Amino acid sequence: MHVVATAGHVDHGKSTLVRALTGMEPDRLEEERRRGLTIELGYAWTSLPSGERLAFVDVPGHERFLATMLAGVGPAPAVMFVVAADEGWMPQSEEHLVALEALGVRHGLLAVTRADLADPASATERAAARLAESGLDSVERVAVSGRTGQGLAELRAALDRLVAGLPTPDPRAPVRMWIDRVFTVRGSGTVVTGTLPAGTVTTGDELALPTGTARIRAVESLKETVRSVSGVARVALNLRAAVPPERGQALVTPGAWIWTDAADVRITPVGAAATVPDVVPDAVPDVMPGGRGLPSRLTAHIGSAAVVCDVRPLGGRIVRLRLARPLPLHVGDVLLLRDPGHSVRIGAGNGGVRVLAGATVLDARPPALRRRGAAGERAAALAAAGTDAGSLLRTHRLLREGDLRAMGCAPDGSPVSGDWHADPAYWSRLRELLPRAARRYAADHPLEPGMPVEAARHELALPDRRLVAALVELPLTVADGRIVSGPSGLPAPVAAAVERLRAELAVRPFLAPEAGRLAELGLGPREVAAAVRTGVLLRVADGVVLPAGADVRAAELLARLPQPFTVSEARRALDSSRRVMVPLLEHLDRSGLTERVDELRRRCRTPSRPRIE
Repeated sequence: MHVVATAGHVDHGKSTLVRALTGMEPDRLEEERRRGLTIELGYAWTSLPSGERLAFVDVPGHERFLATMLAGVGPAPAVMFVVAADEGWMPQSEEHLVALEALGVRHGLLAVTRADLADPASATERAAARLAESGLDSVERVAVSGRTGQGLAELRAALDRLVAGLPTPDPRAPVRMWIDRVFTVRGSGTVVTGTLPAGTVTTGDELALPTGTARIRAVESLKETVRSVSGVARVALNLRAAVPPERGQALVTPGAWIWTDAADVRITPVGAAATVPDVVPDAVPDVMPGGRGLPSRLTAHIGSAAVVCDVRPLGGRIVRLRLARPLPLHVGDVLLLRDPGHSVRIGAGNGGVRVLAGATVLDARPPALRRRGAAGERAAALAAAGTDAGSLLRTHRLLREGDLRAMGCAPDGSPVSGDWHADPAYWSRLRELLPRAARRYAADHPLEPGMPVEAARHELALPDRRLVAALVELPLTVADGRIVSGPSGLPAPVAAAVERLRAELAVRPFLAPEAGRLAELGLGPREVAAAVRTGVLLRVADGVVLPAGADVRAAELLARLPQPFTVSEARRALDSSRRVMVPLLEHLDRSGLTERVDELRRRCRTPSRPRIE
């Protein structure tokens, strides 16, 4: 299926043309048919000569219903622009075209209606020129009459060519369906309709709403019940939801969108607003040509949503929009900014055009601006930003993969740690900063074995301890929750003192020095404590310190004695003193390397090879 929206001035024959093409009545309200005026969105469909099915979203042309027109055009990928041959280009023609330009619609065709009432040449030439100025420069032009049927065959063929050239949407894309109608069906409950631009909806799926979740009970497309449908399509969904949805809300794939009430955007003035200087009271400066600013409060349109927003200038064409309610947005989304009142009117005739600009979302999760000058720095950072993951990472520095995908940007490379992705330049800078931070910490805490990982996390302002570990490179390592230098992680003076102790114990390894001799070697109480924390020294008891592993080696030697053995036999076997041997044997008991047989004797747990339990 394909979906095309209509656009054009009021009473130029949009609904008549849709009726002639489809044989269906797009105006569904009695008041619309009585007044001959489209008020709400209308829907009709037909089969094209190729067999492709085409659904029309028929929009109102009256200026009072511009918001309704935007709700219909926004999700549609293409437009059939209608101009009457006997009236030509009119004010709402201009406003509708400016809206299409702001929304980035670049696929369409021109239907010049009432060709039976006037020569269509002049209206066609003027409309085609204006369409080309807005970017719709390659549209086909067809003169038609909905009343007589003139040109309908040519229009059908042109529509066939139009839809054949439309981009193919991804059926696996995350769903975002803007709701344009909500009603209740007896026996079924809540039903919503909308244009599904991409992705797939299936019976049983659970989708997210701003008020919670909704489960799809049934799917209908073009009055046919189906199990699933992929975009682009007109869809009706029977929902089960705790809180009934409303028009202007969106049904989205859970976790695949950022629900945000703030967005940093790049402003693109459109139509006459891009060229006509007009100093506006109470306006945001710097974002429009000619020194003219946007009003500080506007309405932002996307899909069927129309949300009041406050406009804060950051610098140049970069502004921050503060939305009155959260919307599900992706980076790259385009919002249309409109003045619903009378503070800005661009152009002449019938009040002028109220559509002011398009706003391309650059960041759907912008950071707070607390420091003086932060707004200007933010604008500079976003001035050349794109709408890809790389641009997001350059401004955020670090983002989880889920956040990147929720903002519509699949990550380009591999994560730096876990699911964290980093801007390469920022990550390289962190690798330089971490060793410096570790050296400063060592200088301030000379007896600690190394910088705690948590302290490094705070120092570098990182959100996750795993990122610190991922930054550590030799000669730094992580041991026992600390960033240490070298194999021991000890400060150099303490490491040297430990080596002197090892050398002294080379001949009699179990004859632990007394406290005075330890101090002479450079191992006072604080140095001993630091060495014990890093695991290079073993504190057997107060005042009894041996190199790490001495207890296991002692058990290996004691296992060679006839079992069981006494303290004296152990002392002779290890060539030590009773001052050392008694606490050492008690330590071996606690470690499970030896066990008491009686009050005087012990035995090794495993005579040939002691084990630690």
